[in-house]
Amino acid sequence: MSILNQEKAKPDIKIILAFFIIYFVWGSTYLANKWAIADMPPFLMAGMRFVVAGVLLYGYCILTGKKSPTRTQIQNASFAGLFLFAMGNGLVVWALQFVDSGIAALVVAFEPLIVVLMMWKMKSEKPTANVWGGIILGILGMGLLVGQPEFINDASWLWGILAIFAAILAWGYISIWMTDANLPESLLQSAALQMFFGGILMLIMGLALGEYPLFDYQQIGTRAFWSLGYLIIFGSILAFTAFNFLLKNVSPTKIVTSTYINPVVALILGYYLNKEGISSQSLIAAGMLILGVVSINWRGKGAH
Repeated sequence: MSILNQEKAKPDIKIILAFFIIYFVWGSTYLANKWAIADMPPFLMAGMRFVVAGVLLYGYCILTGKKSPTRTQIQNASFAGLFLFAMGNGLVVWALQFVDSGIAALVVAFEPLIVVLMMWKMKSEKPTANVWGGIILGILGMGLLVGQPEFINDASWLWGILAIFAAILAWGYISIWMTDANLPESLLQSAALQMFFGGILMLIMGLALGEYPLFDYQQIGTRAFWSLGYLIIFGSILAFTAFNFLLKNVSPTKIVTSTYINPVVALILGYYLNKEGISSQSLIAAGMLILGVVSINWRGKGAH
């Protein structure tokens, strides 16, 4: 009997660990990105992160005998990488030059509301009453967050917020597109290809924006160096492995809880480790945004 209990406990421990990883690690990547771009241009830093992570993760897929993707699957993965990583992640990292990491995470938490509206437009899936309630809460919360006088009077901050909104539009669109796309059967392999191609595109964007002359490896401090390493190993490889494991073992409605845990982690880390201020208005806005996301993902007792 004790052996049976141990057998049942093993997957539970793995699931708890995987949730901790997607909750804490993905929540901490906002601060890690901010520290990394303190000494490195944003698109070059993010490009290096995802190229290296993509190569390592794809290498793991080869070693574990994953089936080689078709030409169409590679093309689709590169297209997804453009929106998910080059535009999505790249624009958020660029915005962190002007926006606190915790605030950036809160704005990104608005993404599920955008996805719901896009699903209505692209897939004719009309929002339910609780979803509309979540959308209204989210819009009010976002208005409170970005409407603070100390923010709206700062032009660079506004550009940063616009970049993050562009990023979540890119994420929202490609998230819906990927549901019907012909991608590699292995989620890890698909993620590796998306990271690699997205990273290459970010390196090209960095070149186009004149970031290369600004890159000086001798000026990269210890904190920025370790932040980049953390983003590659933990923020990319480990987190996507945990995410892939959860997709196969728990319901998507549980995985989506990371959407409202990540900004809380980012706010706490930004406050304690980077001395980022949190106003009472930001806290109220955070509560409204998170409640809005919870409402959108609420299915009720009888739903599946």
